Amino acid sequence: MPEPLTVPPFAVISGAQVQHALQGCERQIVELVEATYRLHGAGDSVNPPSYFLRFPDRPTSRIIALPASIGGQVRVDGLKWISSFPGNVASGIPRASAVLILNDHDTGYPFACLESSIISATRTAASAASAADHLTRGRPRPTRVGFFGTGLIARYIHTFLAATGWSFDEIGVHDLSAESAAGFRGRLEQSGAAGRITVHDSAEQLIRSSDLLVFATIAGKPHVTDPSWFGHHPLVLHVSLRDLAPEILLVSTNIVDDVEHCLKADTSPHLAEQLTGNRDFLDGTLDDVMSGRVTVRTDRPVVFSPFGLGVLDLAVGKYVHDEVTRSGELHVIDDFFHERRRYG
Repeated sequence: MPEPLTVPPFAVISGAQVQHALQGCERQIVELVEATYRLHGAGDSVNPPSYFLRFPDRPTSRIIALPASIGGQVRVDGLKWISSFPGNVASGIPRASAVLILNDHDTGYPFACLESSIISATRTAASAASAADHLTRGRPRPTRVGFFGTGLIARYIHTFLAATGWSFDEIGVHDLSAESAAGFRGRLEQSGAAGRITVHDSAEQLIRSSDLLVFATIAGKPHVTDPSWFGHHPLVLHVSLRDLAPEILLVSTNIVDDVEHCLKADTSPHLAEQLTGNRDFLDGTLDDVMSGRVTVRTDRPVVFSPFGLGVLDLAVGKYVHDEVTRSGELHVIDDFFHERRRYG
């Protein structure tokens, strides 16, 4: 006889607890993200399209729902609900905020609500660090990195690169906000980052002087349009997805995290598909590269465009939940579910 199902306790995990559970665990999280990509590539996941809630009176703002389910040893379902309100920055508060709901695999009951802006930044940075590693194998390892956009995501990506063995002779910085660029430079200096740090006045200067480029902006449409800027064949971590004109992608090797997800919502790869009428410009997914099904060419730029998969949030969120549980600091909300009997 199978064990009878029971309602799991419901817990709330704060941002401070999330940060504490993840701090110093960058290598473990990269391994977790890579394992999740493999599960997703093997079909042991459900990752439907993200849903974008947009507002006619606030056209630059949005809230996105990312439902997902993952198997393997993680075995959890859930939803990330993440907002992007760029106007927040002028008031001195972060642009993005998020929560993650984890649902029990067997009963469907939600068992945790986690602050998720940190989880989202962590899984994005871990994905970028993994791509930087796998996409530079077989070519000289970059020694000059450039950050286009200097917010939370850029900071996390630098942290993950440093924690997974990367060091650079030069670090370039460019942002439309001089204050943000200066703040990012100051943070890099405080972190003890090795190498010369340069704030570039123009996008062209940054791109031409970097072998590894990180795009982490809030751009809604392409603003980098000249393929000649990439003539030195850099690796581009196109995390913000909408910075590059399709013409740049068409002369590059293009790796994504998931084909169907990435070719939506007017991303640069989506625009390239619309321009050409096909998907021939795509070379494969990061899982294809990790498994050896795709070999990355070295005679052209390499662009990694990750749409961001909900399964990654679930995997990292479940890791955090388990770590907080092990620490004995899980904050359970007693009697959160009140009606537990079918007939009262």
